[in-house]
Amino acid sequence: MTVIRVPVFRSASKLLLAACLAALAAATQLPPARAQDTAPAAQAATEPLAIVAKNGRHAFQVEVMRTDAQRAKGLMYRRSMPVDHGMLFDFERPAPATMWMKNTYLSLDMVFIRSDGSIARIAADTEPLSTKVISSGEPVLAVLELNAGTAAKLGIRAGDRVEHPMFKR
Repeated sequence: MTVIRVPVFRSASKLLLAACLAALAAATQLPPARAQDTAPAAQAATEPLAIVAKNGRHAFQVEVMRTDAQRAKGLMYRRSMPVDHGMLFDFERPAPATMWMKNTYLSLDMVFIRSDGSIARIAADTEPLSTKVISSGEPVLAVLELNAGTAAKLGIRAGDRVEHPMFKR
């Protein structure tokens, strides 16, 4: 059995000190360490996705983030991702999108995708752990995150087409 001792503050100065320490702890940028943050992230179920580029069709297995909670976490805290995998963020309706790399250790290529499946823009080789905002530049339905350098290596460019049930032709 674990016993937790709660301090009793008998003076106003000790109470004030405790309040200041609590406020300081709450104001720091570092979240408390949690087991799920330090343990390897379990990969969710994947779905097939393909990108049709000028030089051919490139197949991937992607985790699809469909809820606000899933989209908020994304690839945060992960230390690796298989070469032929990615993460697809479904925003449900076209709108300008912004992303960032806070708590994301992997450098990524962010592929911004219109509702018809065409690629609007690629933000290549994003900076890990950055809070710099990365914008779609126009309304998009989804963002596909791939390992950094994948788009360049495979010749994927704006205007290429993404094949997944989410996108209408």
